Amino acid sequence: MTIPDLDDVPARPPVAERRLHPVTPFRRAWAPVTVLAGWAVHDPNGAHEQLQRLTSTMLLVGLAVLVPAAGLYGFLSWWFTHFAVTDTELRIRTGLLFRRTAHIRLERIQAVDVTRPLLARVAGVAKLRIDVVGTDKKDELAFLGEREARALRAELLARAAGFAPETAQEVGEAPAHELLHVPPRELALSLVLTGATWGSLTAALVVPPVLWLATQSVWTVLATGLPLLGAAGASSAGRFVAEYDWTVGESPDGLRIDHGLLDRAHETVPPGRVQTVRIVEPLLWRRRGWVRVELDVAGSDNSVLVPVAPRAVAESVIARVLPGVTVPAALSRPPRRARWCVPVWWRGHGLAVTDTVFAARHGLLRRRLALVPHAKVQSVRLTQGPWERLWRLADVHVDTGADKTVTARLRDAEEAERLLRAQAERSRTGRREARPDRWMA
Repeated sequence: MTIPDLDDVPARPPVAERRLHPVTPFRRAWAPVTVLAGWAVHDPNGAHEQLQRLTSTMLLVGLAVLVPAAGLYGFLSWWFTHFAVTDTELRIRTGLLFRRTAHIRLERIQAVDVTRPLLARVAGVAKLRIDVVGTDKKDELAFLGEREARALRAELLARAAGFAPETAQEVGEAPAHELLHVPPRELALSLVLTGATWGSLTAALVVPPVLWLATQSVWTVLATGLPLLGAAGASSAGRFVAEYDWTVGESPDGLRIDHGLLDRAHETVPPGRVQTVRIVEPLLWRRRGWVRVELDVAGSDNSVLVPVAPRAVAESVIARVLPGVTVPAALSRPPRRARWCVPVWWRGHGLAVTDTVFAARHGLLRRRLALVPHAKVQSVRLTQGPWERLWRLADVHVDTGADKTVTARLRDAEEAERLLRAQAERSRTGRREARPDRWMA
């Protein structure tokens, strides 16, 4: 056998590194200004005193120094940021003074989201956020041109699915079939019929006047009233703006979610990574048959699948994200003696265990039904307090891979023991029979 000369082996061409969009320095130039604004919010009295000491000349000189310094910082941070896609990883190099290199294994990528804030949409750029298995923080590329962001997203997903590097760029974005679209009128009406909206608005209108009458302090009123107004806006107008034009589509790389009035987001629910699905049913929605669907996804911050929809439509979407799973039609309540542990509200608890999911409900006015596929159960626990022992009751807790717990409360103690043993066996069997979590599989 002859050993080939190393000089005869063709050298692999170096990977070309790319920079972000030229508009990025303008975004990063705000970092020094943000630091000053954060200090002013943290210590408003000290900031007010410092501003009173400054003269007009000092302010002009400060601006003359701050603006060029901020611009220089933005340019240098952009200049020293590069990214490249190799055969096995996405490499991102950042850092002006302290260098940081992120090596993102392509097979570990579970979602790639494209977001376009309002100013980014005006400038024609987008932000790419990469969700990696086993990490809580998302790496991002901000900003890229819109076409470049979508092309890079398609390439990364193709690489994660196992396509060869030479063909990944030619695959393009997989087509999507629309499953659900939430009309703006229906979304607005659902917010009006939500108790949290009216509760936060009432608190924002009532608490500041009461504090003013009690303290006569403007700072106390502002420190309390502004967060209350912010919470009221987030629960009403903020949710409407964020969930506007909500569309769910099905594609080979998972369920795609597009939404946003000002800031547009293009997100993906990774296939096989959903740990828990919650069906939320507020009291005022029941007459119209509406529900809200929320998710727990391992290693991701995706939390909403359907903001509002008829129950039948929502369940059809759930069937896409949890193949083979049907929502239980009937749940068993705790025994009547549970009323001595939780008066009145014991009626809101329920349990159903099918061949595919562990389903637990809680809440009387705002019902929440949690569905956990057996294959996603990490551990099962039984707890029983002294008062529950007196009434022969127990709670069964199911822990998922998203660090969340679903609890079946106030079950008969003997039933809870049987459920504990049976659920442990169902989880082992479910994990053996579960399909692998792969893109486009």
